[in-house]
Amino acid sequence: MLVDGIHDLGGMQGFGSVAHSPAEPALPGRWQAVARALMAVVAGAVQASGGEFRHSIERMEPGHYLTSSYYERWLTAAATLAVEHGLVARAELEARAGGRFPLSGPVLARPAADAGPDAGQPRFAAEDRVRVRNWHPPGHTRCPRYVRGKAGTVARVDGTFSVPDVEAHGTARRYEPTYSVRFDAAELWADGQQGVWVHVDLWDSYLEPS
Repeated sequence: MLVDGIHDLGGMQGFGSVAHSPAEPALPGRWQAVARALMAVVAGAVQASGGEFRHSIERMEPGHYLTSSYYERWLTAAATLAVEHGLVARAELEARAGGRFPLSGPVLARPAADAGPDAGQPRFAAEDRVRVRNWHPPGHTRCPRYVRGKAGTVARVDGTFSVPDVEAHGTARRYEPTYSVRFDAAELWADGQQGVWVHVDLWDSYLEPS
């Protein structure tokens, strides 16, 4: 049975508060800068889309993902994409690394050979009630687990953009309208919050009338 990956942590309990300091540097050390630059080089060499890059992180082994820092995940993604696209063999990578180098797991979704037609006109307008489809795709999506199956209200109709679920799995592209959808926090979390709203950016195909 397919389940959501460990990366989709929104709304999950038991992980504690997010530690953050306004004074924290964007790149604490040189190796983080190198990891960022390496990812840019690899992504450019293999022409990886944003969706494919994100999915290479989402496929990390759960224990590895949870114990890795932000740029460790970028480093894993760069190495994974380099091996999968034939820039370097895994044996060569591990020889240079001096031992085993953890890579992300395989892609489970089928390649998107035919993206289908673009959706040029928005199906929904501001203040329309919508419900997010309740599905669990084996590949990449930008639809957070915690809003699936939940009803909300379109707060704003935004531009038309490439669907990440498609672009992550091949060279095909499909363009759809996007929306900012407003959800009642009490509907999402069922924890008694009142007067709290959560806005989520969602593609047209994620939604159905409510």
